Amino acid sequence: MLAPLDNETIFKKAFTDKDVFVQFVKDILDIDFKVGKIETEKKFVVPVGLIDIKFDIFAESTDNRIIVEIQRMDYDYNFDRFLDYFLAAIIELQKSHKSYKIEKTVYTIVLITAPYIINKQGLPVKDDVLITELNPKNLKGQIRDLFGHKLVFLNPNYQDPETPPSIKDWLQLIHESIHNPEHPNINTNKAAIKKVAEIIDEAQITPEERNNAKIDESRRIAREIYIKFAKRETQIEIAKNAKADGFDIETIAKITGLAIEEIEKL
Repeated sequence: MLAPLDNETIFKKAFTDKDVFVQFVKDILDIDFKVGKIETEKKFVVPVGLIDIKFDIFAESTDNRIIVEIQRMDYDYNFDRFLDYFLAAIIELQKSHKSYKIEKTVYTIVLITAPYIINKQGLPVKDDVLITELNPKNLKGQIRDLFGHKLVFLNPNYQDPETPPSIKDWLQLIHESIHNPEHPNINTNKAAIKKVAEIIDEAQITPEERNNAKIDESRRIAREIYIKFAKRETQIEIAKNAKADGFDIETIAKITGLAIEEIEKL
């Protein structure tokens, strides 16, 4: 039985293994990454742009040319935070250079274990892979490789059949560890996937790790309750204002998602 990879302790236990990390980076970014030190809870000594950044997993290549950060996200209301982290990591590199030329490349990989993320229009984004590139295009749509930095979002809840198998294997692993841990359908023919399965096997979780995992789960549940409570409070406030402005009950129900009977009592 697998321990769930949406748990912070389990996630870090799996992806701080060097063999796993290197193969994961290779499959997602298609680069050969010679990893040096892998850090967790990485923070820059001096905050960048007044943002107190903390990376779940942070690693830099041995030739100091590439930085890869992996983040785990299990809720959808703070999506923009990862763009801030990504840009701040690039800015932090700039501080150590005498010129504007940045020799290193920053790659940020965000694993989203929530069912969906919300775009600016308030709609769910149902893609398994999303890639933000900073390279510019000319008017013909041709990309010019000037910067190279990439921000990649992975969501195992929405698996596209056309997604390359190398990426799909990881999405399937994450999804199965959460939703089908007793009989996971994963590609154990791939050495790194098999190793993750061995690392997060319930029998391999130490008592300390199990305790930390339970603490992580308690925090997640508490956060979900808070989010739902805050959302409900917002819905009620909107309903009250709409009712005071003369909107009909049916319209308010559609806008807020509240039941008609509940709105009538406001």
